[in-house]
Amino acid sequence: MHQVELEDFERLVVQAVHNLPTEFASRIANVEFTVEESARPDDYARTGAPPRSTLLGVYRGIPLTRRTAGYNMVVPDRIVIFRQPLQYLAADAADLEQRVARVVRHEIAHYFGISDDRLHELDAY
Repeated sequence: MHQVELEDFERLVVQAVHNLPTEFASRIANVEFTVEESARPDDYARTGAPPRSTLLGVYRGIPLTRRTAGYNMVVPDRIVIFRQPLQYLAADAADLEQRVARVVRHEIAHYFGISDDRLHELDAY
C-alpha cells in the first residue's frame, strides 16, 4: 500500500492526461477528470462489475461511438479515478503513478467507445 495526499493523487491524474499521445489528447472534448475515494453503487451497475469487486476508475458518459447528432449542450462526461483502491494496490510511488496512468488510459478508451472485451483482445487492459 502506498498512500499520498489527495492533491498529490490529483496531480498524478493530471500528469497521466498530460502524457497522453497527442493524437488521442487532441480528440478529447467535454470530459472532466476527477478523483473520488471509491466507487458508488451506480458505478457497479454502470460497468456490470459485481458488487464488492475492485473498481479503479469509471467513465460516466456517452461514448463517442454512441452519440447522435442531437448530442450537444450537455454537461461534461466524467472520468473518475478511485483513490483508495489504487493506493491499496500500489507498492510504492512509481507503482502508483503507473497504475493511475493505466487506469486513465483505460477509461479514455471507454470514452472512445472501446469495450472491456476489446481491450482484453488488444491486451491493453
